[in-house]
Amino acid sequence: PQSVPCAGGHHCCPRGSHCSADGESCVTDLGTGTRVAPRAVPCPDGQSECPDDATCCVTSSGAWGCCPMPQASCCADKVHCCPHATVCDLTHGRCVSPTGDTDVPLSTAFPAWKRQPPAPVALHQVLCPDGRSACPDGATCCQLSPTQYGCCPLQNAVCCADGQHCCPQGTTCDLIHSTCISLGSSAPLAALPTAHDVKCDEKTSCPNGNTCCRLSSGAWGCCPLEQVLGVPCAPQ
Repeated sequence: PQSVPCAGGHHCCPRGSHCSADGESCVTDLGTGTRVAPRAVPCPDGQSECPDDATCCVTSSGAWGCCPMPQASCCADKVHCCPHATVCDLTHGRCVSPTGDTDVPLSTAFPAWKRQPPAPVALHQVLCPDGRSACPDGATCCQLSPTQYGCCPLQNAVCCADGQHCCPQGTTCDLIHSTCISLGSSAPLAALPTAHDVKCDEKTSCPNGNTCCRLSSGAWGCCPLEQVLGVPCAPQ
C-alpha cells in the first residue's frame, strides 16, 4: 500500500511518485499546478532523493537507490540493505546483529527519484554568523576565511576543515581522497562558492546562484537556479 509497482515487476516507487518511462527511476507526482513535495532525504549526488523514512544507497549501476528503512546498512553487493545496527550476511541472505539476537531477510533497494527544481518562492535566506553574508534557503553557511563565508548547497551540511568544501549531513570529509564518507558509500566533496547577492531592484536581492522572479503578489521571489543563456524566469 506504500509503493507503486513499475512495469516488469522488478522495481517499485514510493507513494506520491510514479515510475519513469524506462522504469529505472521514480518521478515525483505533479498535482494541478502544484508540485507534490513529500518529505525526502537528499542523496549525496545532489540530484536524487529518497522518502523521509528511507536511506540512500549506491546501486550496482552507480545510480542512487533507496533502502526502505531509516539509517540502514547498505550491503556490499549494492543491491540489498539491512536495518540499522545490523550487518549484511550475503552468503546466507540475512541481516544479523553483532550480538546474534537479530536475524531477518535482506531488503532490496528501489530506485531513487530525481529531485524536481522548486518553483520560485518568496525571499528566504540563511543568515551567516557574521550577520552580513547570506546563503539560499536550504543551504549551509561555511567559513572560508576569518572574514568570509561561503554557501554549501546542502541543508545542515558538514563544513570541511580546508574551508573550501562541504559534505552532506551524516557524512564526514575525507580531504585526502576528496570524498564524503558515509556507511557503505562515498561521494565527491562539494565546492563552496562565496556568499554574495543578486540584485532584483534597489531594495531586494536574492542569494548568489539564484534568479529574481516576480511573484503574482507583485513582490520579488528567488528562483534557486541561475539564468540560462540570459533568459530570465517567466513571471509567476
